[in-house]
Amino acid sequence: MSEPKLLTAARHVVLLAFVAIALWPVLDVISISLRPGDQLRTAEWRLIPRDWTLDSYRELFTSQPFLRWLGNSLLVAAGVTATGVALASIGGYAFSRFRFVGRQAMMLSILTTQMFPATMLLLPLYIMIAKLGLVNTFLGLGIFYVSTALPFCIWQMKGFYDTIPRSLEEAARIDGCTPWQSFRRVILPLAVPGLVITALFSFMTAWSEYIVAAQILQDRDLFTLPLGLKSFQASMSTQWGLYAAASILVSVPVVVVFVLLSRYLVSGMTLGSVKE
Repeated sequence: MSEPKLLTAARHVVLLAFVAIALWPVLDVISISLRPGDQLRTAEWRLIPRDWTLDSYRELFTSQPFLRWLGNSLLVAAGVTATGVALASIGGYAFSRFRFVGRQAMMLSILTTQMFPATMLLLPLYIMIAKLGLVNTFLGLGIFYVSTALPFCIWQMKGFYDTIPRSLEEAARIDGCTPWQSFRRVILPLAVPGLVITALFSFMTAWSEYIVAAQILQDRDLFTLPLGLKSFQASMSTQWGLYAAASILVSVPVVVVFVLLSRYLVSGMTLGSVKE
């Protein structure tokens, strides 16, 4: 075998090893979710256990408020995504196309917020939400998520707008479009990959976050999925079957969204990092 073929084979072996490492925890969780109650702590590993059962999945939908938690997460994630995309698309366009007093200071301020973890903002934002009377509400939780995700989304959209030639807007103005019409009819359709990246980031911020939700929401009926999964874990015991089954179901929407929008991801992330 020639040297280039050996090198290619070695690369494939390394890649397959990394794929196996990445898939192993997922397969392990799937196996646990299918185990009968008397095999949850067994040291024997089988992808499909002996006497496998769907009891854990069945209990999630019949004895646990999983569907309520799912609806809560979808509501919060949809609201945060819609708000984040709307504000980031307009804010990024303003920073990209207009020159105004305080523009550089505002851009640096937005960038500075990304240097600190979101947990540092937990106390001041919680105090603000508490003074507004929004503790234990989806609105208060959504405000927190939008405020932490928006700076990155604005910078992402600004970078993407910078790659769109200004001549397209000028041509639209010549044809009689107002500034808003040229933005809505010309720029936004071209910015779809960037909007997809912004939407995914906003969605993931709200879908899988636990720490903030644990501080804002106290009512079990208002729990989102991360809080619901944590409720299966107690100080003395853990309902591993329910935990594993719920973990698999929680990851399915994310995988589906990424698969459906994968064709936009590469172009959106690449173009958004290049300035015209």
